Amino acid sequence: MKKIVLLCASGMSTSMLVKKMQEAAKAENYDCEIAAYSAAETVEKASDADVVLLGPQIRFSKDKIAKELPGVPVDAIEMRMYGRMDGKGALAFAKSLMKD
Repeated sequence: MKKIVLLCASGMSTSMLVKKMQEAAKAENYDCEIAAYSAAETVEKASDADVVLLGPQIRFSKDKIAKELPGVPVDAIEMRMYGRMDGKGALAFAKSLMKD
């Protein structure tokens, strides 16, 4: 089972996108765990993730977060995808970043 973690400033705004991504994963029969947390919880919540997606509001932290999570792919969700709460697109993006 893959672990997908979304990080944002407080962990609240991404929770809606998590729900949409979970719906998309269920429709695809894709076995994964998707959760959202505050960027302040990066190391304790995301160090064992298969991929970490950042909310657009913290994309400036990408390099810092990537250093805190060696070996974990980290990238920011595109602003338009985030604004539309495109769960299917965000799931596809997460899958494209994973190593396998």
